[in-house]
Amino acid sequence: MSDTTQKSGHHGAGDDEYTPTGTDQVAENLAALDDEEAELRAATLRAGLDDYDLDEDDAALLSGDYDDEGEEGPLKIDPVLAIIGRPNVGKSTLVNRILGRREAVVEDTPGVTRDRVMYSARWNGRNFTLVDTGGWEHDAKGIHARVADQAEMAVELADAVLFVVDSAVGATATDEGVMKMLRKSKKPVIMVANKVDDFVQEADSAALWGLGFGQPYPVSALHGRGVADLLDHVMDTLPEFSQVEGVDRSGGPRRIALIGRPNVGKSSLLNKLAGSERVVVDPLAGTTRDPVDEFIELGGRTWRFVDTAGIRRRQHMAQGADFYASLRTQAALEKAEVAVVLLAVDEVLSEQDVRILQLAIESGRALVLAFNKWDLLDDERRRYLEREIEQDLAHVDWAPRVNISAKTGWHKDRLVPALDTALESWDRRIPTGRLNAFLGELVAAHPHPVRGGKQPRILFGTQASSRPPKFVLFTTGFLDPGYRRFITRRLRETFGFEGTPIEVSMRVREKRGRKR
Repeated sequence: MSDTTQKSGHHGAGDDEYTPTGTDQVAENLAALDDEEAELRAATLRAGLDDYDLDEDDAALLSGDYDDEGEEGPLKIDPVLAIIGRPNVGKSTLVNRILGRREAVVEDTPGVTRDRVMYSARWNGRNFTLVDTGGWEHDAKGIHARVADQAEMAVELADAVLFVVDSAVGATATDEGVMKMLRKSKKPVIMVANKVDDFVQEADSAALWGLGFGQPYPVSALHGRGVADLLDHVMDTLPEFSQVEGVDRSGGPRRIALIGRPNVGKSSLLNKLAGSERVVVDPLAGTTRDPVDEFIELGGRTWRFVDTAGIRRRQHMAQGADFYASLRTQAALEKAEVAVVLLAVDEVLSEQDVRILQLAIESGRALVLAFNKWDLLDDERRRYLEREIEQDLAHVDWAPRVNISAKTGWHKDRLVPALDTALESWDRRIPTGRLNAFLGELVAAHPHPVRGGKQPRILFGTQASSRPPKFVLFTTGFLDPGYRRFITRRLRETFGFEGTPIEVSMRVREKRGRKR
């Protein structure tokens, strides 16, 4: 027995799509077919499979044990804990220690974390949201001033705050500035004395009592010392659910990953959609290094956007923060439902753009192409762009296209219909009767070419899952890759899978008693 898979939009040399001769009446015949009759035909075909050797996986698939994700999200919001402090006191190291994995970017260079970054955390059976922030500088200028603004906003949206101080250095003038800001916020503040690696150093942390935030908790974020006691106190401080007013996040907002190469305008687009400066934007490419989740009202509904770091040309060439950012960009894509790939129209479409698109396809997410910086496009560049799209993006001609300007907000309202189209296709399930009627009509009009004197037949088809749509064909022999691509294209044309990759796999099965 053998199973093989062909993904739409991913094929090698020699796999050119099968080209049929003549036209057919597949769509017309399907439209005229009664649903009840289609199901009866499918039941007959399914019964015929009993004459073939099937395994346990086949039986589970044919019984309808689908693998779709749940559609409903949490109705109440987990409490939010913000971590704040001046640069290089170990905030991101503490985040990683609390999460139990390396998520936040950590480097010896101060200020590596530039945006507010949200993570789902858990302690003693309770869930909460952890917000890492850039270092707070009272007299910061330029991009560092914007980082400080992000930290203040994180405090506003938090239910409680961890104020991290370097116990070896003690309270500095910057720490005093942080304290003033925290007192104005009137949020519960837990003092954390970091870099206390042994009992002897705990005496240094005692001096922090004078800052006026109660008992300082001595911890070593690097080694984990004292973190459990700190988290026990955090759980006593945080409410059961978030008390901070904001966007109503009930019902499970659809999750969108903004991806693309550096400096194509991902952060600018997120800020324009949000209507505020949620994410640090700077002409320096690669400013965003951590994925930033934002809940945004768009088209009368709430969406969960993830702004990700620009993917570098080659992952193994990225170093330090950029390397981990590249890994987390892929992780963010996996957690999303739809990828919005930003392409800068004022630059030539590159191999890097195509590679990022392929990453989105292979992740199985729904897909929308957003051509950004449209306000910079002149007539000459437009002609070249259309030619580049025709040549380099033909394999994703099924994805909705939106022409936008992240800077001005032009056509940002067109994102919602494109997202809806892609997600509806991603969620779509075709009834088994309709699917097999389609396959029967298609194969009758355009049978598989004879290979070596044999012609493989499709015995039965079923949709194994949605999100993305995955179809399994039980066959008597191997279907040519080009013929599978032909089936995939006709599935799109017939059932309208616009904006989603499709997977078509085969299970070659033999009749009982014919195995050698």
